[in-house]
Amino acid sequence: MFISLTKMAHIFPFHAYRYSARAGDPANLVTQPYDKIYPDMQARYLAASPYNLVRIILGERFDTDTAENNVYTRAKGHLETWIRDGILEREAEPALFAYFQQFRDPDTGEQLTRKGLICAGQLEEYSAGVVHRHEQTLTGPKKDRTELLKHTEAHYGQIFLLYPDETGGVDALLDAAAQGEPLLRVDDGYGSLHLLWRIGDAAAIARIQALMADKKLVIADGHHRYETALNYSKESPKADSKRVMMTLVNMHSPGLRILATHRLVHSLAGFDAAKLVAALGALGTLRKVAGEAELKAAVQAIDPARIVLGIALPGASYVLEVERGAGMLDVTFLHEQVLGQAMGITEEDVRSQKYLHYVRGLDPALEQLRAGQCQVAFLLQPTTVQQVAGISFGGGVMPQKSTDFFPKLLSGVTIYRLEK
Repeated sequence: MFISLTKMAHIFPFHAYRYSARAGDPANLVTQPYDKIYPDMQARYLAASPYNLVRIILGERFDTDTAENNVYTRAKGHLETWIRDGILEREAEPALFAYFQQFRDPDTGEQLTRKGLICAGQLEEYSAGVVHRHEQTLTGPKKDRTELLKHTEAHYGQIFLLYPDETGGVDALLDAAAQGEPLLRVDDGYGSLHLLWRIGDAAAIARIQALMADKKLVIADGHHRYETALNYSKESPKADSKRVMMTLVNMHSPGLRILATHRLVHSLAGFDAAKLVAALGALGTLRKVAGEAELKAAVQAIDPARIVLGIALPGASYVLEVERGAGMLDVTFLHEQVLGQAMGITEEDVRSQKYLHYVRGLDPALEQLRAGQCQVAFLLQPTTVQQVAGISFGGGVMPQKSTDFFPKLLSGVTIYRLEK
């Protein structure tokens, strides 16, 4: 459990439910996180297998839905039926799990392995100083996840958290656990290979628990699900509800990557490219570049002392460089100085998802500009892990979509059911 008074992070093994061999190919069963499943992806998952997890975490909605028969009641029915029929099986003993992801960095091409520890951790208020957030949350997703949790009383994807461990003690134990044949080996279809090993040895579990005991945790992905679980724990009588399934990753791991999420402005009334360029020139050093290759090279050249922002307009590209103030993030500068002051896009506009598209990858962002799908593309450098930790441990938060941890953790690798 997490002890608020001493601010210690204790983690636990748990009785995981996992897909059995009877369910079929794991590639047809597990999914991306629910908030990354777009309609075309949902359709592919539904067609892949009658046991694909999308039927539970993001099922189909129908005009004929009622209070007695809806997306949440159907999710509960699927879970209970799959357990009854042996599609999902409960691990005989509580365990931790080593969860590795082998992938290629889409920006640099570097081949990497991210090493995670799947466990259960007790839920705590942020004020306890154990679990720290780095982003604000929205009410809509929490309402949806609350209904799913109430109906099914299970967690299907792990909250992704970071912890500081410069010595790599936990990673070494994960490496030791990963020597044998994995329980799961699945390509997610997006260029990442996911591998899972059980850690059931009592001595190894105790050693990992001891190494984690003095660590603070930062939520990388899963803020909405963490807060949903925290709120639900206050009304549920079950002890299991006081914990949530987590994957913990060392923030000093060389396999940890954050990608930039670029901002594309569209449908903004009265947009004037010339006025925008003039306003940008007043903010820092603005230079016009010859084309997309030079623009991308400038955005990919990291200088910690300077904010570098790429601006792509139809027929013209610019690079804006600004001396970085203490604690200033690229994404904060963009939202406050450029989107807010220079363009008049308010915080409420951003929260209500007006005028902005969010795109990962420089090429996809520029393709949308060429296709006329936006008025201007703002190309950002990625937020660093050190910046995330500094903001989070300092009690601050970042704008929405400030970070894109790549790759995502698959849902359905393990399932934590609230049984008692």
